[in-house]
Amino acid sequence: MAATETPSNSNAPLSNLEEWEDFLKVRYPEETAASSKPFQATDPNKTKEQFRNYEADARPSVREFYRLNHRHQTYDFVQAKKKEFLSLSRHKMGIWEAMEFLNTLVDASDPDTDLSQLDHLLQTGEQIRRDGHPRWFILTGLIHDLGKILCLYGEPQWAVVGDTFPVGCGYSDKIVFHQFFADNPDSREPKYQTRTGIYSEGCGLENVHLSWGHDEYLYHVVKDYLPPEALYMIRYHSFYPAHREGEYQHLMNGRDKQMFAWVRAFNPYDLYTKSHERPNVEQLRPFYNELISEYFPTELRW
Repeated sequence: MAATETPSNSNAPLSNLEEWEDFLKVRYPEETAASSKPFQATDPNKTKEQFRNYEADARPSVREFYRLNHRHQTYDFVQAKKKEFLSLSRHKMGIWEAMEFLNTLVDASDPDTDLSQLDHLLQTGEQIRRDGHPRWFILTGLIHDLGKILCLYGEPQWAVVGDTFPVGCGYSDKIVFHQFFADNPDSREPKYQTRTGIYSEGCGLENVHLSWGHDEYLYHVVKDYLPPEALYMIRYHSFYPAHREGEYQHLMNGRDKQMFAWVRAFNPYDLYTKSHERPNVEQLRPFYNELISEYFPTELRW
């Protein structure tokens, strides 16, 4: 039986996960997402109030999603989730099997599309393929959202998707719905609220804990098999405060700053490749099975 996302409790305020992505598209229109430069919210012709219109116009479900995310994503919560999931002891399965597993996550309340999760993954991979990118880039597009199987383990939406941000240091005011951090217990811990917090200048993102979600989980599943550029795309594609707003540069080292060019190059494919045109799964599967086998063993730990 397919697992269905429902808004029946506080762990699922969104009617479907695409509501979050739709909100991102409002914040970052396609013409700005296509730029290789970080988004800059400093246009002198726009007022601060205009930049916050996307918050005022957000659906109540989206506001509630961010309220829960910003309230509960504490440093201790992140450590607990890493301990719970990063032993990778829940499943053993191959990449295509994981895609089919994710496909049981059904957005039953989404009236705008009858496309499956598998269809969306293939749409991303195919657009990257049409644009002539390397094979590892195509594969990254195909798998980048497989960490959303966390939903099928019973995890709340706000601990699966959402803009990621560092925990253990001060919150950038460029993080959307910044005001909701007032309810986060870490906001009352002085050691977590300085500019660098528990970290140091230039320490490198490898040493920084981000809010928990599908990016970090999938990174640990695949980190032994893909090129570093692909791993940055997977681990940081939801880190919008950094790759779209240019924040947290002080925590990055030189390698991070260099690699984030790839994260920004990937962002348009993450947001803008979904369409109503259904991919021919059977026709495409041989190509992707070959591509998967080029990089991955037949079975991975999840």
